[in-house]
Amino acid sequence: MIIYNVTVNIDNSVHDDWLEWMQRVHIQEVMLSGLFIENRIYKVLSDDGAGGTTYSIQYVCNSMKEYEQYRDIFAPALQALHSNRYKDKFVAFRTLLEVVK
Repeated sequence: MIIYNVTVNIDNSVHDDWLEWMQRVHIQEVMLSGLFIENRIYKVLSDDGAGGTTYSIQYVCNSMKEYEQYRDIFAPALQALHSNRYKDKFVAFRTLLEVVK
């Protein structure tokens, strides 16, 4: 199994709107790709001093092939929607994890 992890630090001035939009719209749109089997959103509790609030959004798929399909077909448009909506109000980075056990 592959976990696609998106870590986002969101500015507190748009936090409540962002969190609601992520839960009601964005995550659901990612799941509608049909390539992920589950998702979770975590609030990061450690304070890195950057300001804002940090979240880890994780999407689980069965294989790298499914992740690559998402990345190539769906991710550009969905990431653009997020970037346009919260321009200059967030920092994000992505990591891939492989479930070992």
